[in-house]
Amino acid sequence: MRLRIEQAIRAIPRGKVSTYGGVARAAGFPGAARQVAAALRRGFELPWQRVLGAGGQIKLPGEYALEQRMRLEAEGVRFRGRRVDMKAHEFKPPLPKKAVPRPTTRASRKSS
Repeated sequence: MRLRIEQAIRAIPRGKVSTYGGVARAAGFPGAARQVAAALRRGFELPWQRVLGAGGQIKLPGEYALEQRMRLEAEGVRFRGRRVDMKAHEFKPPLPKKAVPRPTTRASRKSS
């Protein structure tokens, strides 16, 4: 699980952001936002600044929040007050393709 979450975090390009929930969905684990936070705490050389709370809110406390904002602004990310302008900067990875059921043929319908 952690490896797929880390891959989803690394896929966020410079100047874009995602939410904890968005990363979890992109990794294939919807509802695993807490696991994303845990991976960020343990991860090595992850672009942690690109992962935000819902609605583009920085969730880190104190000086860490200031550092996150400064890193994002250095990447060209714009803020609207205390939140990132998600319409302009949210990274939306392509959704995985759903499996299309194969059409049945007469041969596959015959019983043995």
